[in-house]
Amino acid sequence: MVRPKALLSWSTGKDSAFTLAVLREQAEVDVVGLVSTINAGADRVAMHGVRRELLLRQAEAVDLPLHEANIPWPCSNEEYEAAMSAVITAANEQGVSRMAFGDLFLADIRAYREEKLQGTGLEPMFLLWGRDTTALARDMLGAGIAAMISCVDTAQLDPAFAGRSFDHQLLRELPSTADPCGENGEFHTFTWNGPGFRWPVPIRVGTTVDRDGFLFTDLLPASAPAEPG
Repeated sequence: MVRPKALLSWSTGKDSAFTLAVLREQAEVDVVGLVSTINAGADRVAMHGVRRELLLRQAEAVDLPLHEANIPWPCSNEEYEAAMSAVITAANEQGVSRMAFGDLFLADIRAYREEKLQGTGLEPMFLLWGRDTTALARDMLGAGIAAMISCVDTAQLDPAFAGRSFDHQLLRELPSTADPCGENGEFHTFTWNGPGFRWPVPIRVGTTVDRDGFLFTDLLPASAPAEPG
C-alpha cells in the first residue's frame, strides 16, 4: 500500500523535531520534505531568528529536502500567504496530500491553518494536539530531543532563560505561569539533535540582542567564527 506523502511545517524547534519523530514512528504517511518560513532580508528563520545555514544543516541531518517560503520584513498577510501558496502549488505537483504541524493547543492558530489549507488538496495533521504539555516536554527530553533556546519573550520570562538548553533543569525553573513547551510564545528553540537525526548539528552560543522586548540569542555553527547578531 502506498502511503500518502506529507510535508512537515518546520520552525527548527523542538515541537517540529518531535512531530517528525512521531510521524516516522507511526508510519501512516511518507514524510517527503520540510517547510520553513524565511525572513529573506535577515536570512533567518522567521520568529525563531535562527540562521538559515543552521536550518540547512538540520534538513541534511534529518535527511529531508527543504521547501522555503521566503518573505520580506516587515511582511503583510498577503505577502505571507503568497509565499505559502507557492509552496502548496509545488507540493501539489509532487503528489503531496498532507501537511503536518507541531501545534499543541492554540485553537486560533489551528483554525487559521485549516482555513488556509481548505481546498488546496493538502489535509492538515496535528499529531501533538491536546497532549498535556508538562508530560510532553518530558517525553521530548526522554526521546533524545536536544535543543537550545533561541528567543525569549521578556514579558513572560526572565531574560536569564535566553540561550539556555531546553532540559529538565530548565523545566524545573520555569515559572508556573509559563507553558513547559513555550506554546504561548514564552520561548522558541533550535533543535540540534534528536530522534531521526543522522548526526548532531553542532552549535555554539553567540550574542543575545533585544528587539522590541524579545531576546534573540544568535546560535552559530560550531565551526564558524563568531559574528555580531
